[in-house]
Amino acid sequence: MLEILLDATVRAGTPILFATLGAIINERAGIINLGIEGLMLIGALAGFAGTSLSGSLLVGVLAAFGAAFLAGSIHALITVQLRGNQIVSGLALTMFGVGITALFGKGMVGLTIVGFKRVAIPGLSQLPIIGNAFFNQDLLIYFSFILVFLIWYFLYRTRWGLGLRSVGENPAAADTCGFSVSTYRFLAVTIGSGFVGIGGAYLSLASTPMWIENMTAGRGWIAVALVIFAGWSSPRAMLGAYLFGGITAMQLRFQAMGTTVSAHILQMLPYFFTLLVLVISTIRLKKGAGQQPEGLGLPYDREDRK
Repeated sequence: MLEILLDATVRAGTPILFATLGAIINERAGIINLGIEGLMLIGALAGFAGTSLSGSLLVGVLAAFGAAFLAGSIHALITVQLRGNQIVSGLALTMFGVGITALFGKGMVGLTIVGFKRVAIPGLSQLPIIGNAFFNQDLLIYFSFILVFLIWYFLYRTRWGLGLRSVGENPAAADTCGFSVSTYRFLAVTIGSGFVGIGGAYLSLASTPMWIENMTAGRGWIAVALVIFAGWSSPRAMLGAYLFGGITAMQLRFQAMGTTVSAHILQMLPYFFTLLVLVISTIRLKKGAGQQPEGLGLPYDREDRK
């Protein structure tokens, strides 16, 4: 029972993990992106369409990354180059993603593809309890494990990562030190958006290998809250994503067991915990326990530097 629940937790938490990691890259550069839900939908549709047309899952993943990258560039153009309102731009991106995927995905509703299959790692997959959950999964889940480490290493062990964090903390000081604020922020938004798109693609290529309108079902909003909960840290984002994955897995398990609790209440649980986590994280931030980038949400113009 525990092994099955842990396996379901990892699979349910993976799309949220990709989305959260992408959002962390955005916000570490000082850009708020509330378009995560829309980007996930764009990635899900592009990934499914790419795989359906080419017959290759790799093409599908690259299409998801590329489509979300291009959509994220719209947000980057507005917020970085034009210094527009980040909140409004992000919300518009979400609405754009919902609308465009409903329009172009209408003809694909109900179609199915052969999605990612499990690939067992010899030896490790035989470990008790955790073996099947962590070492008998598909390639996208393994990639998410690697990506958590790569983002941590990039942010804290490379000069480029130092530049990115500097741009998010104090863009004027970073500019003085020779870091191009606009370049770092633009790349952070676009590349981070691409990883969010892969999170959406996981839904249509691995979790449920078919296209369903609005199949993200609010996972993008959960990712937005998880960024704060994780303190803008990729390892803690992994723990947070699996926490919500576990809640989702449990509510599905309870429904399958025929519990007398209303299905609507069970479906509400992940979003209720999202609100709870957001309240707790906000209180921690006010007490100075968080690590929010100081320049988060603030546009930067070199001409305004004093």
